[in-house]
Amino acid sequence: MTFQFANPFVLALLAAIPVLLWLVFRKRAQNQAALQYANVAPVRGGRGWKARLRPFLNVARIAALALLIVGLARPQLVEAKEIVKGEGIDIALALDISGSMASLDFQPDNRLEVAKRVIADFIDERTYDRIGLVVFAKEAFNQSPLTTDHAVLNRLLDDAKLAPDLKIQDGTAIGLGIANAANMIKDSNAKSRVVILLTDGVNNAGQIDPQTAADAAKALGIKVYTIGMGKTGQVPVPVTDAFGGKQIVYQESQVDEASLKEIADKTGALYFRAEDTRGLQQIYARINELEKSQVDITNFTRHVELMGWLLLPALALVLSEQLLSQTIFRRIP
Repeated sequence: MTFQFANPFVLALLAAIPVLLWLVFRKRAQNQAALQYANVAPVRGGRGWKARLRPFLNVARIAALALLIVGLARPQLVEAKEIVKGEGIDIALALDISGSMASLDFQPDNRLEVAKRVIADFIDERTYDRIGLVVFAKEAFNQSPLTTDHAVLNRLLDDAKLAPDLKIQDGTAIGLGIANAANMIKDSNAKSRVVILLTDGVNNAGQIDPQTAADAAKALGIKVYTIGMGKTGQVPVPVTDAFGGKQIVYQESQVDEASLKEIADKTGALYFRAEDTRGLQQIYARINELEKSQVDITNFTRHVELMGWLLLPALALVLSEQLLSQTIFRRIP
């Protein structure tokens, strides 16, 4: 719930109040200066209580005016609600963190850092979906369970590091990556369940063959989108030399496109190849379009008017001022 003024421009009238105060006190000072007494006896006892309280009539008038101005600006409490009907889909992201993801063909960053940024943007587009994250090298690990808390998910995604940096065994266990991702969403009741696997290599580790994992995903009704990342041919790769320094060497980039395409085909999904950052962004944008959430969203806003809470006191002050000025503080000609 937020606070706002429907007519904020009316508040500019408040600037007149200091001027009115100055005029009131100036007139009062002039009146006091003009008083002359032929006999000082009447004033020896000091000012009476009526004289002391009379300035409060002016205070009441000005306070009433201020309340009236603020009230006419229409202060409001605004409550905005969003009603969501339907459900999102469940998505398990499988991300390769093997050492080859350090390749620099997506300069100025390595493949992993570029992939993380593009995936983070994809996550931000999937507001109503539950998304989980699996990372894999020689083994596969659940980096994040299925969640709609995408801020937490993006932090865990950002924490993903290359296998050599994590001091874990290197390799590319594509089958394990698919199996872990499918296992994450297999018990989901969502109408659509999807795995999006990104890798830059060839399956060379793990106890589960990628095609076997794909068959299991198909049996569970899970689609597996596959993305092969990396330029073809020789690509720059940073390596550590014998003295602990970093050097750039060129190595052949290998992506098992045939296997990745077969995995996608048999599960009713698609295979994509990304050779640069723009291409990778377009791939995730395409998947975002293909896998739309079946969600109906209704937005409504409720305004609570607070004007009455100001106009009523203003009216009370005006009536009180008029009553007092015509009775207790009435001036006798």
